[in-house]
Amino acid sequence: MGIDILNKDGVKVGEANPGKTLSEGVINEDLFYEVVKMQMANRRAGTASTKTKGNVSGGGRKPWKQKGTGRARSGSIRSPLWRHGGTVFGPHPRDYSYTLPRKVKKEALLSALRLRLQEGALKVFETLELKEPKTKAVMEMFKKVALANALVVIDSDNRNLKLAVRNLKDFKLIDIAGLNVYDILNYDNLVMTKSALEKVEASVI
Repeated sequence: MGIDILNKDGVKVGEANPGKTLSEGVINEDLFYEVVKMQMANRRAGTASTKTKGNVSGGGRKPWKQKGTGRARSGSIRSPLWRHGGTVFGPHPRDYSYTLPRKVKKEALLSALRLRLQEGALKVFETLELKEPKTKAVMEMFKKVALANALVVIDSDNRNLKLAVRNLKDFKLIDIAGLNVYDILNYDNLVMTKSALEKVEASVI
């Protein structure tokens, strides 16, 4: 399956031919759920915290004597039954992160790339270099290939492009080292430079 290589005007200037592993492999959608769930768990701060009755200040004295008052017996004003009392079984700081086998993560990433490739949603540019960090220039370039929503993947320190893309709410720019399943699936299109595609293919196959 050949992929057109485009210039900044959206004109085909060549063709990339990814290997069979990327272009003809099976799309394992079951792995998408597992890997995205892991990514979301790893992003959780885990800082939610509540105070038990032992952590709430006050309540060192018994409110009233055990018997003879006609009221229910009580040992502390910080009991969970009282207003301003402690919380029972509330959340405490914890680490939600976990990891999956490396082969599972690799296969999920390959499946996400295959999905975009088979959908025709993978756009490859010869280069994405800009002379100036102008958002307007980037939008004009993407409009020429009918892109309204995309994840842009680069393999070099393209400062002008980073500054231009960060103002666009429907686009996200990342380096190949940060390429992940969640971001690929979260955008309708995947944009890469020719060199980025070659490096990604070499790293995941």
